[in-house]
Amino acid sequence: MSSHTTEQVEILVSEPSQLHDLLNEAEATLQQTAMCQRAGIVVTRHNHRRYTLALSDRVPFGETLEQIVS
Repeated sequence: MSSHTTEQVEILVSEPSQLHDLLNEAEATLQQTAMCQRAGIVVTRHNHRRYTLALSDRVPFGETLEQIVS
């Protein structure tokens, strides 16, 4: 039996009103893996419609940080 861990989630926002819920769901998806790997989570805003959330050893364990790519 193999296991699959999620280390990155991409969000494409079609309705701005959904952004908060989509980000929360993506963060929850990564939190269990982050705890096992003792990693933090970085949220990257690529533009107003595209975000990625990923595990990062540069972010302190248990924290989520945001960054904007221009």
